[in-house]
Amino acid sequence: MVDKKTEKPAATRFEFAPPKFPTMAGPLADLDFSKFFSDMKIPGMPDMEAVLATHKRNLEAFAEANRVAMEGAQAVARRNFEIMQDTMTELTESMKSLSVSDAPANRAAKQADMLKHAYESAVNNARELGDLIQKSNAEAVQKLNSRFSEAMTEIKTLFKKS
Repeated sequence: MVDKKTEKPAATRFEFAPPKFPTMAGPLADLDFSKFFSDMKIPGMPDMEAVLATHKRNLEAFAEANRVAMEGAQAVARRNFEIMQDTMTELTESMKSLSVSDAPANRAAKQADMLKHAYESAVNNARELGDLIQKSNAEAVQKLNSRFSEAMTEIKTLFKKS
């Protein structure tokens, strides 16, 4: 289809002019942005390979700390199971010894001794389990602290280079 007045195709009849932006007025009107940004001193990017290597070592340290913590938890669970087995064996033996008919005074003395032994055993077992947990946690945290210190040194070095 052709417009008969202009002899141009009808599709070009509705041409749009590019928009006109207002001009700036005021103190920023004379500011040359290209010169402004070329004068800026932007620090260089750090070596991305070094940054990625640092992050990789961080992840390895987290994995190692997690492994240590998991091994500690397994050791605590194993020891707790052993304590339960020992306690059940002692309880069975204690019940057998109490089933023998003795004088009431002797029974009371045996029960007091068993109660004292059970209490001391429980305290020692709790202390042992607490020590295992503390040792495992201390080792895991030490690995993280060591890696954190190394990472801070690496980051300082990276920014000094760039």
